[in-house]
Amino acid sequence: MLPSITFLLAAALLAITPGPGIAYVVARTVAGGKAEGVASSLGTALGGMAHVLAAALGLSLLIAQSALAYALVQYLGAAYLVYLGIRLLASRAGSAALPTLPRAGAGKALRDGAIVEVLNVKTAMFFLAFIPQFVSTQQALAPQFILLGSICVLLNTAVDLIAVAAASRFIASGASRAGRARWLSRLSGTTMLALGVMVALAQR
Repeated sequence: MLPSITFLLAAALLAITPGPGIAYVVARTVAGGKAEGVASSLGTALGGMAHVLAAALGLSLLIAQSALAYALVQYLGAAYLVYLGIRLLASRAGSAALPTLPRAGAGKALRDGAIVEVLNVKTAMFFLAFIPQFVSTQQALAPQFILLGSICVLLNTAVDLIAVAAASRFIASGASRAGRARWLSRLSGTTMLALGVMVALAQR
């Protein structure tokens, strides 16, 4: 099957909506440069595909129906976002030099990106609410779900990579590089803290 124009437009619009994934990859770019930003984007893509496969196999439906399972994933995701935000903000405190997080390398950035997305329960709920509107009951559901979910992940990753490139260019140009990096770091850390609180307080 081929995805409809309506699906592509809706998926593209949702992809450019800011969320935990974009906040994380921008923060990682500030911390470790473009290489770590790109790695974290690939990590969020892996996490997104995990949700696609889980939803296709019905695991996300189980989470949606179980208050305990939903709450567990929700609060784990919220706690991890808050942890990342606090770590980002604390590492800059009182530093006059160009702020940097410890360079963990591309491997850890990829892993952390996957964790952020896997623990984002809203992604699972999104796939369950959005994709079924575009599948045909005349064909096998799982392959359709995987195809459409993969397109969503691809669009999200493209937006993440654009955000990484923009953040990298923003902090690399001009004599005010250190000030820009501090400003972007604080904004990213605050955003992640806010996202963590919002995820924790979100109603089922």
